[in-house]
Amino acid sequence: MGIEEFGGGQGPRPEVLVVTTNDVPGHRVTEVIGEVFGLTVRSRHVGSQIGAGLKSLVGGELKGLTKTLVETRNEAMDRLVEQARARGANGVLAFRFDVAQAADVGTEVCAYGTAVVLARE
Repeated sequence: MGIEEFGGGQGPRPEVLVVTTNDVPGHRVTEVIGEVFGLTVRSRHVGSQIGAGLKSLVGGELKGLTKTLVETRNEAMDRLVEQARARGANGVLAFRFDVAQAADVGTEVCAYGTAVVLARE
């Protein structure tokens, strides 16, 4: 598996800039639109659960589960960006992920932040 299967984030010059910081150097916030989030719940594949159980006996990375979590986080982030764009934002500040178990059947991932309009200084 290549590195692209284990990572995420935005490419160069995104339409909606998503950052974990509270500001963006060289930009000023001209409007705060408010909280935006993207949510997804992904169930675990029975085969990956069995494989993970066996792998836990000998140790090591659970690559199937890692790949699933990366896909889930990227889906949640894509939904956050869609919501921000639909509300007129070109930036999201204080971006975070929240991950939790969803009723013991899957993983819930919520991507959230503050949608803003940014202008170059």
